[in-house]
Amino acid sequence: MTEIKEIGSLCTLDDHGYIINESDSGKINARFQEAIQLLTDRCLAALPNDIHSLYLRGSVPKGLDMEGVSDVDFIAVTYKDPEELDLDWVEETEQFIDQKFSFINGVDLGFSPISEVEETEHCSMIPFILKTYGLCVYGENLIPQLPDYKPDVSLANEHLIHFSSLMDYAKGEVTDNDDVEDIKDVCSWIMRIIVRAGGVLVIDQEKAYTRDLFPAYTLFAKHYPEKEQEMKTALWYSINPLSDSGDILEFLNGFGQWMEAETEKWLDVHNPKRAMHLPL
Repeated sequence: MTEIKEIGSLCTLDDHGYIINESDSGKINARFQEAIQLLTDRCLAALPNDIHSLYLRGSVPKGLDMEGVSDVDFIAVTYKDPEELDLDWVEETEQFIDQKFSFINGVDLGFSPISEVEETEHCSMIPFILKTYGLCVYGENLIPQLPDYKPDVSLANEHLIHFSSLMDYAKGEVTDNDDVEDIKDVCSWIMRIIVRAGGVLVIDQEKAYTRDLFPAYTLFAKHYPEKEQEMKTALWYSINPLSDSGDILEFLNGFGQWMEAETEKWLDVHNPKRAMHLPL
């Protein structure tokens, strides 16, 4: 059982209030280099004509990796829509690299079409992640072309506009599911979404943003002390996921439902028309 650690930080802002990307190739721990190169090679071998560029994100390119905690997060920008690509090899590749390197806590390889990354007028999650957390490891670096981002309601909307649908998806995935590992994966995933949503519910008051779970929980607890313990439970379940679908559903139908209602209140104020992306 993994204890909650007071790790992570808020994003650093420049003098104009924009989030600073602190990723740098010189900060990468040398032991990750082989895994990064292997993942790059696998991508290029599987999709030799479809990869525009590859990006590393998360704690590793910031030099903040922790053994057994940090994973290798990749975003592949593709010329085609990922739905048109053969991605049957991805899961096997993720598992192979995860098993080969004992200090890695998983591999996450995501795909995004270049058309999505080229969005510059509205806040959109993939361009935001690349601009503020990404490091180009192959191909033409798109990061300098992307707009700067502030911790504001446009960014918060990216987390909150889909919250209810993600909750419904998680409930559907664990209902009548006998695969314990799959149930635990879904639990960890939806709990991370809940904790991060809690952090951005107060983005307008705090003018701060983080994807790290503990500081997101702390931001939420500051403004919702009466719900602090329930959010701490969500944080706990994100790192110690439940294997019983009934227990997960009970939590999602309790605190999760309260979060859904709070999210809808936020949207009523900041995005009453429920636009998918708000202007920068």
